[in-house]
Parts: sequence; C-alpha cells; structure tokens
Amino acid sequence: MKHCFVLDDSEIIRKYARLIFESLAFRVSDHSDPAAMFPRFATDCPDLVLLDWRIPGTNMHEVIVKLRALCGPERPYILYMTSENDYADVQVAYKAGANGHLLKPFNQDIIKMKLQDIRMAA
Repeated sequence: MKHCFVLDDSEIIRKYARLIFESLAFRVSDHSDPAAMFPRFATDCPDLVLLDWRIPGTNMHEVIVKLRALCGPERPYILYMTSENDYADVQVAYKAGANGHLLKPFNQDIIKMKLQDIRMAA
C-alpha cells in the first residue's frame, strides 16, 4: 500500500485529502507542523507528499530541501500545493526539489489524473 503524507495548516484540506487518498487505497498520514514531520520521515519516508505552499512561520522551499536531504532524490514524490497561480514561486519549489504542483482547490478526479500522470495510481 502506498503512503501519502499531507502537510497543510488547514485541517479541512488535510481531512479532505485524507478522504480522497484513502478512497484510492493509500495509507495517509498528515500534520500541520513541518517540524513534526521530519522525525517521522527518518523511519517512514512516504511515497507521496502533498506540501502546502504557505504555513505561517515556515519557509516551505527550505522544507522541501530538508525533505530531499532526509529521504533522498527519488522518493517521496513531492506535490507542492498552492492556491495561487504564482509561476515564480512554483519554479522556486521545483528548484528546491518538488516534483510537481497542484492548484487548490482540488477534487478526486484531479488527484486521479495527477496520479496517472506520475504513474502512482493505486
């Protein structure tokens, strides 16, 4: 079973993403605090991470760099979630190590298409 981790300061987004990914046969973990995420990844690096673009007090591009240093260049597949179509910010996320991006709001059909694109469909 593939493992998806959702990092977002919105409980609603985390719950909604959990519902979608569990319905697609993923094991789902989530948190609102990037600092709490790293100890988990030392022993259980997920297959996919959905990473919110803005969490107060956190530079999310630095979180991507730390995540890549901890888990490696191939895994997890990092989807950078944004609610604005900010091309420059998304490009910085790619340079930091994100593999793709996802515009919020999203739904199950969009997630299914994204998973097919990255060949991670359940």
